[in-house]
Amino acid sequence: MKSVISVDLPQQAYNVVIAPQSLDQIGAGLTAHEQPLLKPGQKVLLVSNPAIFKHYGERAIASLTQASFEVSHCILPAGERYKTLKSVQKLYDAALEQRLERGSAIVALGGGVIGDMSGFAAATWLRGIAVVQVPTSLLAMVDAAIGGKTGVNHPQGKNLIGAFHQPRLVIIDPQVLKTLPTQEFRAGMAEVIKYGVIWDTDLFEQLEAAPRLDQLRHVSDELLQTILTRSCQAKAEVVAQDEKEGGLRAILNYGHTIGHAVESLTGYRHVNHGEAVAIGMVAAGQIAVELGWWTQAACDRQLALIQKTCLPTQIPADLAIADILAALKTDKKVKDGQICFVLPTGIGTAKVTDQVEASLIRSVLADLQR
Repeated sequence: MKSVISVDLPQQAYNVVIAPQSLDQIGAGLTAHEQPLLKPGQKVLLVSNPAIFKHYGERAIASLTQASFEVSHCILPAGERYKTLKSVQKLYDAALEQRLERGSAIVALGGGVIGDMSGFAAATWLRGIAVVQVPTSLLAMVDAAIGGKTGVNHPQGKNLIGAFHQPRLVIIDPQVLKTLPTQEFRAGMAEVIKYGVIWDTDLFEQLEAAPRLDQLRHVSDELLQTILTRSCQAKAEVVAQDEKEGGLRAILNYGHTIGHAVESLTGYRHVNHGEAVAIGMVAAGQIAVELGWWTQAACDRQLALIQKTCLPTQIPADLAIADILAALKTDKKVKDGQICFVLPTGIGTAKVTDQVEASLIRSVLADLQR
Protein backbone atom coordinates (compact mmCIF):
# COMPACT_ATOMS: atom_id res chain seq x y z
CA MET A 1 0.00 0.00 0.00
CA LYS A 2 1.34 3.40 -1.00
CA SER A 3 -0.29 6.82 -1.01
CA VAL A 4 1.19 10.01 -2.41
CA ILE A 5 -0.50 13.26 -1.41
CA SER A 6 0.45 16.57 -2.94
CA VAL A 7 0.46 19.73 -0.86
CA ASP A 8 -0.27 22.18 -3.66
CA LEU A 9 1.30 25.47 -2.66
CA PRO A 10 2.08 28.12 -5.30
CA GLN A 11 5.62 28.82 -4.10
CA GLN A 12 6.72 25.26 -3.38
CA ALA A 13 4.47 22.23 -3.74
CA TYR A 14 5.67 19.01 -2.14
CA ASN A 15 4.61 15.41 -1.66
CA VAL A 16 3.66 13.40 1.38
CA VAL A 17 4.62 9.78 0.70
CA ILE A 18 2.95 7.13 2.87
CA ALA A 19 4.35 3.63 2.33
CA PRO A 20 5.80 0.71 4.29
CA GLN A 21 9.63 0.54 4.18
CA SER A 22 9.79 4.14 2.95
CA LEU A 23 12.29 4.85 5.73
CA ASP A 24 14.83 3.10 3.51
CA GLN A 25 13.93 5.36 0.57
CA ILE A 26 14.64 8.82 2.00
CA GLY A 27 17.70 9.37 -0.15
CA ALA A 28 16.03 7.98 -3.27
CA GLY A 29 13.01 10.19 -2.62
CA LEU A 30 15.22 13.26 -2.69
CA THR A 31 17.11 12.35 -5.85
CA ALA A 32 14.60 10.42 -8.00
CA HIS A 33 13.51 13.42 -10.07
CA GLU A 34 14.68 15.12 -13.26
CA GLN A 35 15.54 18.01 -10.97
CA PRO A 36 16.50 16.42 -7.63
CA LEU A 37 14.99 18.01 -4.54
CA LEU A 38 18.51 18.01 -3.13
CA LYS A 39 21.68 17.63 -5.17
CA PRO A 40 23.77 14.51 -4.44
CA GLY A 41 26.94 15.37 -2.58
CA GLN A 42 25.27 18.02 -0.44
CA LYS A 43 25.55 17.98 3.33
CA VAL A 44 22.62 16.61 5.32
CA LEU A 45 22.18 16.93 9.06
CA LEU A 46 19.93 14.21 10.51
CA VAL A 47 18.20 15.36 13.71
CA SER A 48 16.61 12.86 16.09
CA ASN A 49 16.18 11.95 19.76
CA PRO A 50 18.01 9.09 21.53
CA ALA A 51 15.21 6.50 21.41
CA ILE A 52 14.25 7.08 17.78
CA PHE A 53 17.86 7.24 16.64
CA LYS A 54 18.55 3.91 18.36
CA HIS A 55 15.68 2.27 16.47
CA TYR A 56 15.92 3.94 13.07
CA GLY A 57 18.99 6.18 12.84
CA GLU A 58 21.25 3.71 11.02
CA ARG A 59 18.61 2.95 8.39
CA ALA A 60 17.99 6.64 7.72
CA ILE A 61 21.71 7.42 7.50
CA ALA A 62 22.28 4.43 5.20
CA SER A 63 19.50 5.58 2.89
CA LEU A 64 20.96 9.09 2.66
CA THR A 65 24.54 7.85 2.28
CA GLN A 66 23.56 5.50 -0.54
CA ALA A 67 22.15 8.53 -2.37
CA SER A 68 25.62 10.16 -2.13
CA PHE A 69 24.80 12.73 0.56
CA GLU A 70 27.39 13.73 3.16
CA VAL A 71 25.56 12.83 6.38
CA SER A 72 26.08 13.87 9.99
CA HIS A 73 23.67 13.73 12.91
CA CYS A 74 22.53 15.70 15.95
CA ILE A 75 20.71 14.07 18.87
CA LEU A 76 18.38 16.24 20.97
CA PRO A 77 16.52 15.30 24.18
CA ALA A 78 13.04 13.80 23.88
CA GLY A 79 10.00 15.58 25.27
CA GLU A 80 7.93 18.73 24.83
CA ARG A 81 9.68 20.45 27.74
CA TYR A 82 12.89 20.41 25.69
CA LYS A 83 11.29 22.21 22.73
CA THR A 84 13.14 25.41 23.55
CA LEU A 85 15.59 27.89 22.08
CA LYS A 86 18.30 26.21 24.17
CA SER A 87 17.78 22.95 22.26
CA VAL A 88 17.71 24.79 18.93
CA GLN A 89 21.04 26.37 19.88
CA LYS A 90 22.52 22.85 19.99
CA LEU A 91 21.16 22.30 16.50
CA TYR A 92 22.72 25.56 15.29
CA ASP A 93 26.03 24.50 16.84
CA ALA A 94 25.89 21.21 14.91
CA ALA A 95 25.02 23.06 11.70
CA LEU A 96 28.03 25.35 12.20
CA GLU A 97 30.34 22.47 13.05
CA GLN A 98 29.28 20.58 9.93
CA ARG A 99 29.43 23.76 7.82
CA LEU A 100 25.91 23.45 6.48
CA GLU A 101 25.44 25.66 3.43
CA ARG A 102 22.37 27.08 1.72
CA GLY A 103 22.28 24.01 -0.49
CA SER A 104 22.35 21.68 2.54
CA ALA A 105 19.36 20.16 4.31
CA ILE A 106 18.13 19.12 7.72
CA VAL A 107 16.27 15.80 7.96
CA ALA A 108 13.95 15.52 10.96
CA LEU A 109 13.62 11.92 12.14
CA GLY A 110 11.25 11.86 15.11
CA GLY A 111 7.99 13.07 16.52
CA GLY A 112 6.46 16.53 16.54
CA VAL A 113 9.05 18.01 18.90
CA ILE A 114 11.97 17.03 16.67
CA GLY A 115 10.05 18.08 13.57
CA ASP A 116 9.15 21.50 14.98
CA MET A 117 12.67 22.28 16.17
CA SER A 118 14.31 20.99 12.99
CA GLY A 119 11.94 23.01 10.85
CA PHE A 120 12.56 26.15 12.89
CA ALA A 121 16.32 25.69 12.69
CA ALA A 122 16.08 25.13 8.93
CA ALA A 123 13.93 28.25 8.55
CA THR A 124 16.48 30.41 10.35
CA TRP A 125 19.88 28.89 9.53
CA LEU A 126 21.44 31.04 6.78
CA ARG A 127 17.94 32.57 6.45
CA GLY A 128 16.50 29.29 5.25
CA ILE A 129 17.70 25.87 4.11
CA ALA A 130 15.77 22.75 3.09
CA VAL A 131 14.08 20.51 5.62
CA VAL A 132 12.76 16.97 5.08
CA GLN A 133 10.25 15.59 7.56
CA VAL A 134 10.38 11.89 8.44
CA PRO A 135 7.82 11.64 11.27
CA THR A 136 7.92 8.63 13.59
CA SER A 137 4.87 9.30 15.78
CA LEU A 138 1.24 9.15 14.69
CA LEU A 139 0.70 12.74 15.82
CA ALA A 140 3.61 14.00 13.73
CA MET A 141 2.55 11.92 10.73
CA VAL A 142 -0.98 13.31 10.55
CA ASP A 143 -0.29 16.83 11.77
CA ALA A 144 3.06 18.32 12.77
CA ALA A 145 5.12 17.17 9.77
CA ILE A 146 2.77 18.74 7.19
CA GLY A 147 2.05 22.40 6.65
CA GLY A 148 5.27 24.18 7.52
CA LYS A 149 4.48 25.33 11.04
CA THR A 150 7.73 25.28 13.00
CA GLY A 151 8.70 26.65 16.37
CA VAL A 152 9.57 26.30 20.01
CA ASN A 153 7.87 27.02 23.31
CA HIS A 154 8.26 30.05 25.54
CA PRO A 155 7.96 29.56 29.34
CA GLN A 156 4.67 31.49 29.15
CA GLY A 157 3.10 29.57 26.29
CA LYS A 158 3.33 26.88 23.64
CA ASN A 159 4.77 27.61 20.18
CA LEU A 160 4.99 31.35 20.74
CA ILE A 161 8.30 31.48 18.84
CA GLY A 162 8.23 30.13 15.31
CA ALA A 163 8.13 30.53 11.55
CA PHE A 164 6.37 29.04 8.54
CA HIS A 165 8.84 26.89 6.60
CA GLN A 166 7.50 24.18 4.30
CA PRO A 167 9.37 20.88 3.95
CA ARG A 168 10.70 19.70 0.60
CA LEU A 169 9.33 16.21 1.23
CA VAL A 170 7.45 14.27 3.92
CA ILE A 171 8.10 10.53 4.18
CA ILE A 172 5.80 8.43 6.35
CA ASP A 173 6.60 4.79 7.07
CA PRO A 174 3.63 3.28 8.99
CA GLN A 175 5.79 0.41 10.21
CA VAL A 176 7.79 2.64 12.55
CA LEU A 177 4.64 3.02 14.65
CA LYS A 178 5.25 -0.50 15.96
CA THR A 179 7.79 0.94 18.42
CA LEU A 180 5.54 3.86 19.44
CA PRO A 181 4.36 3.74 23.07
CA THR A 182 0.60 3.23 23.45
CA GLN A 183 0.14 6.59 25.15
CA GLU A 184 1.72 8.32 22.14
CA PHE A 185 -0.44 6.35 19.69
CA ARG A 186 -3.54 7.54 21.53
CA ALA A 187 -2.21 11.10 21.47
CA GLY A 188 -2.00 10.92 17.69
CA MET A 189 -5.54 9.61 17.48
CA ALA A 190 -6.75 12.86 19.04
CA GLU A 191 -5.59 14.72 15.94
CA VAL A 192 -7.18 12.08 13.69
CA ILE A 193 -10.52 12.53 15.46
CA LYS A 194 -10.07 16.29 15.02
CA TYR A 195 -9.96 15.90 11.24
CA GLY A 196 -13.12 13.83 11.34
CA VAL A 197 -14.97 16.50 13.31
CA ILE A 198 -13.85 19.57 11.36
CA TRP A 199 -13.40 18.24 7.82
CA ASP A 200 -14.03 14.59 6.96
CA THR A 201 -17.37 13.01 7.88
CA ASP A 202 -16.44 9.70 6.25
CA LEU A 203 -13.26 9.43 8.33
CA PHE A 204 -15.28 10.11 11.49
CA GLU A 205 -17.75 7.35 10.59
CA GLN A 206 -14.98 4.86 9.80
CA LEU A 207 -13.48 5.54 13.22
CA GLU A 208 -16.88 5.00 14.81
CA ALA A 209 -17.19 1.65 13.00
CA ALA A 210 -13.78 0.41 14.23
CA PRO A 211 -14.08 -2.05 17.14
CA ARG A 212 -11.11 -0.57 19.04
CA LEU A 213 -8.85 2.45 18.62
CA ASP A 214 -6.92 2.46 21.89
CA GLN A 215 -3.93 0.40 20.70
CA LEU A 216 -2.19 0.04 17.35
CA ARG A 217 -2.43 -3.75 17.46
CA HIS A 218 -6.22 -3.50 17.26
CA VAL A 219 -6.07 -1.33 14.13
CA SER A 220 -5.82 -3.19 10.83
CA ASP A 221 -3.18 -2.24 8.27
CA GLU A 222 -5.98 -1.12 5.94
CA LEU A 223 -7.58 1.12 8.57
CA LEU A 224 -4.18 2.55 9.53
CA GLN A 225 -3.47 3.41 5.90
CA THR A 226 -6.91 5.06 5.71
CA ILE A 227 -6.28 7.01 8.91
CA LEU A 228 -2.93 8.28 7.65
CA THR A 229 -4.07 9.02 4.10
CA ARG A 230 -7.32 10.80 4.95
CA SER A 231 -5.78 12.79 7.80
CA CYS A 232 -2.85 13.90 5.65
CA GLN A 233 -5.21 14.69 2.78
CA ALA A 234 -7.35 16.86 5.08
CA LYS A 235 -4.29 18.74 6.31
CA ALA A 236 -2.98 19.16 2.75
CA GLU A 237 -6.31 20.50 1.46
CA VAL A 238 -6.61 23.06 4.24
CA VAL A 239 -2.97 24.20 3.99
CA ALA A 240 -3.19 24.52 0.19
CA GLN A 241 -6.09 26.94 0.63
CA ASP A 242 -4.51 28.90 3.47
CA GLU A 243 -0.77 28.39 3.92
CA LYS A 244 -0.14 30.89 6.72
CA GLU A 245 -3.34 30.74 8.74
CA GLY A 246 -4.98 33.87 7.40
CA GLY A 247 -8.41 32.28 7.54
CA LEU A 248 -9.49 28.67 6.90
CA ARG A 249 -6.35 27.06 8.36
CA ALA A 250 -7.37 28.27 11.81
CA ILE A 251 -9.90 25.41 11.97
CA LEU A 252 -6.93 23.03 12.41
CA ASN A 253 -6.65 24.49 15.91
CA TYR A 254 -9.84 22.72 16.99
CA GLY A 255 -9.34 21.58 20.58
CA HIS A 256 -6.02 23.41 20.80
CA THR A 257 -7.08 26.65 22.52
CA ILE A 258 -7.96 25.07 25.86
CA GLY A 259 -5.66 22.14 25.05
CA HIS A 260 -2.54 24.31 24.88
CA ALA A 261 -3.46 25.97 28.18
CA VAL A 262 -3.84 22.59 29.92
CA GLU A 263 -0.63 21.30 28.36
CA SER A 264 1.49 24.29 29.38
CA LEU A 265 0.02 24.55 32.89
CA THR A 266 0.94 20.91 33.56
CA GLY A 267 4.54 21.65 32.52
CA TYR A 268 4.36 19.41 29.41
CA ARG A 269 4.94 16.47 31.76
CA HIS A 270 1.60 15.20 33.04
CA VAL A 271 -0.65 15.78 30.02
CA ASN A 272 0.79 15.29 26.53
CA HIS A 273 -0.28 17.24 23.45
CA GLY A 274 -2.84 14.76 22.15
CA GLU A 275 -4.37 14.25 25.58
CA ALA A 276 -4.69 18.02 25.99
CA VAL A 277 -6.29 18.35 22.54
CA ALA A 278 -8.81 15.64 23.45
CA ILE A 279 -9.80 17.59 26.57
CA GLY A 280 -9.95 20.76 24.48
CA MET A 281 -12.24 19.12 21.91
CA VAL A 282 -14.63 17.97 24.63
CA ALA A 283 -14.72 21.52 25.99
CA ALA A 284 -15.11 23.16 22.58
CA GLY A 285 -17.83 20.70 21.63
CA GLN A 286 -19.81 21.54 24.75
CA ILE A 287 -19.35 25.27 24.17
CA ALA A 288 -20.75 24.79 20.66
CA VAL A 289 -23.78 22.97 22.13
CA GLU A 290 -24.38 25.77 24.65
CA LEU A 291 -24.27 28.33 21.83
CA GLY A 292 -26.72 26.29 19.76
CA TRP A 293 -24.19 25.65 16.99
CA TRP A 294 -23.96 21.88 17.47
CA THR A 295 -26.40 19.22 18.61
CA GLN A 296 -25.96 17.34 21.84
CA ALA A 297 -26.20 14.11 19.82
CA ALA A 298 -23.18 15.08 17.70
CA CYS A 299 -21.30 16.16 20.82
CA ASP A 300 -22.03 12.78 22.41
CA ARG A 301 -20.71 11.00 19.30
CA GLN A 302 -17.45 12.91 19.59
CA LEU A 303 -17.20 12.09 23.29
CA ALA A 304 -17.79 8.38 22.60
CA LEU A 305 -15.03 8.36 19.98
CA ILE A 306 -12.56 10.05 22.32
CA GLN A 307 -13.46 7.58 25.07
CA LYS A 308 -13.01 4.67 22.63
CA THR A 309 -9.44 5.84 22.15
CA CYS A 310 -8.95 5.93 25.94
CA LEU A 311 -8.05 9.61 25.87
CA PRO A 312 -8.86 11.87 28.85
CA THR A 313 -12.06 13.90 28.77
CA GLN A 314 -11.77 15.77 32.10
CA ILE A 315 -9.78 18.81 33.22
CA PRO A 316 -7.08 17.65 35.71
CA ALA A 317 -8.39 18.16 39.25
CA ASP A 318 -5.30 20.07 40.37
CA LEU A 319 -5.62 22.79 37.72
CA ALA A 320 -7.30 26.02 38.80
CA ILE A 321 -9.95 27.27 36.36
CA ALA A 322 -8.66 30.82 36.91
CA ASP A 323 -5.20 29.75 35.77
CA ILE A 324 -6.62 28.19 32.60
CA LEU A 325 -8.56 31.38 31.80
CA ALA A 326 -5.39 33.43 32.36
CA ALA A 327 -3.37 31.12 30.12
CA LEU A 328 -5.96 31.45 27.34
CA LYS A 329 -5.20 35.18 27.15
CA THR A 330 -1.58 34.46 26.14
CA ASP A 331 -2.60 32.07 23.36
CA LYS A 332 -1.04 33.05 20.01
CA LYS A 333 -4.49 33.00 18.40
CA VAL A 334 -5.78 35.87 20.58
CA LYS A 335 -6.90 38.74 18.32
CA ASP A 336 -7.60 42.24 19.56
CA GLY A 337 -7.63 40.84 23.06
CA GLN A 338 -10.35 38.30 22.22
CA ILE A 339 -9.86 34.55 22.63
CA CYS A 340 -10.55 32.69 19.39
CA PHE A 341 -12.24 29.29 19.44
CA VAL A 342 -12.78 26.74 16.70
CA LEU A 343 -16.26 25.32 17.22
CA PRO A 344 -17.97 22.49 15.31
CA THR A 345 -21.22 23.15 13.48
CA GLY A 346 -21.72 19.55 12.33
CA ILE A 347 -19.73 16.35 11.92
CA GLY A 348 -17.27 17.48 9.24
CA THR A 349 -17.66 21.26 9.57
CA ALA A 350 -16.42 23.96 11.92
CA LYS A 351 -15.90 27.70 12.13
CA VAL A 352 -13.84 30.19 14.12
CA THR A 353 -15.32 32.72 16.54
CA ASP A 354 -14.12 35.23 19.10
CA GLN A 355 -17.63 35.63 20.53
CA VAL A 356 -17.46 33.21 23.46
CA GLU A 357 -18.13 34.82 26.81
CA ALA A 358 -15.68 34.17 29.63
CA SER A 359 -18.57 33.09 31.84
CA LEU A 360 -19.47 30.29 29.40
CA ILE A 361 -15.85 29.14 29.16
CA ARG A 362 -15.63 29.09 32.96
CA SER A 363 -18.89 27.15 33.29
CA VAL A 364 -17.87 24.47 30.75
CA LEU A 365 -14.43 24.07 32.32
CA ALA A 366 -15.99 23.69 35.76
CA ASP A 367 -18.33 20.98 34.43
CA LEU A 368 -15.32 19.10 33.01
CA GLN A 369 -13.58 19.10 36.36
CA ARG A 370 -16.37 17.51 38.39
